[in-house]
Amino acid sequence: MANVFYNRIIRKLVVGFGNMFNDITLVRYNPDNSEAERFLVPIAYAAKEHYVLRLEEDFNLDKKVQMTLPRLSFEMTGMTYDATRKQNTNTRNFSQSSGGSVGQYTPVPYNIDFSLYLYVRNIEDGTQVIEHILPYFTPDYTIKLNMIPEMGIIKEVPVILNGVTQDITYEGDRSSDPRMIIWTLNFTVKANFYGPVSSVGLIKNSITNIYNDITPDEIISFTINTSTGIGSYQVGETVYQGYTIGTATATATVVSWDTTNHILRLNNIQGNFVSNRPIYGFVTNANYLFTSYDLPPKKWVTINSVPNPANANSTTPYIANTTITEYR
Repeated sequence: MANVFYNRIIRKLVVGFGNMFNDITLVRYNPDNSEAERFLVPIAYAAKEHYVLRLEEDFNLDKKVQMTLPRLSFEMTGMTYDATRKQNTNTRNFSQSSGGSVGQYTPVPYNIDFSLYLYVRNIEDGTQVIEHILPYFTPDYTIKLNMIPEMGIIKEVPVILNGVTQDITYEGDRSSDPRMIIWTLNFTVKANFYGPVSSVGLIKNSITNIYNDITPDEIISFTINTSTGIGSYQVGETVYQGYTIGTATATATVVSWDTTNHILRLNNIQGNFVSNRPIYGFVTNANYLFTSYDLPPKKWVTINSVPNPANANSTTPYIANTTITEYR
């Protein structure tokens, strides 16, 4: 966490959220339904309480301030971790930059809550603005944001409308303030927070080994520790590991038993024989610990690939020199 980075995710989300409502046009009509006037509804980032206090002090807005009704304001009210969208935190995304390759780990999902407030003098203005907003949310609306330019990450971020409430203050005596109408719309933004972008090393030497499969007919030699066992295995008998042959974890057929070199050769192997555990003969009841086994040579091909020139990187052209070695 000592690395200094700032992706401006919250700022981009705030700006993106506000831009959804910055071009709402309100039209007022004459009694004959002809248009009387139209204007854009201004919007600003501010808490609801600031506007309420301003309206209570000067409801008619006669003072020389740059504020008129109707008006919109919004604010970010909180954020919570969203476990339902969690991904593998060890996964990295990669991209190219002017200096080479860069990488970034999987983002962390959070739900960010926003509240949008609409202040109007009359009910008609309020319902017109609300009807301008609601058709776009079903109940979500998606905005596209350039989250991490260095990585080329452009995300479509869902904005979900959770609910709409209306607050009308009209009770009181004659000395009370005029009626106040405030609409509140609550939203949830499905956001992701990204970690730092860091340079990554390049794989400049690729080695691929190709092996043939082990078939039941192949013979594998087991080195036996004769100081920890008794008896003599018999060619053709079944040997096993486990308490009984019915519950054996591994079985095989004896091909030969070399008492001089302590080598037990097996085929038809089923399961996995574990070292430092006894191998039992089903017929002879011989049993010895085995220490290691020798697989027959199975490497067929080795492919070695290196870039040319050797100092090539992701931003420079290069070719790959490939060497193929076959083992027969």
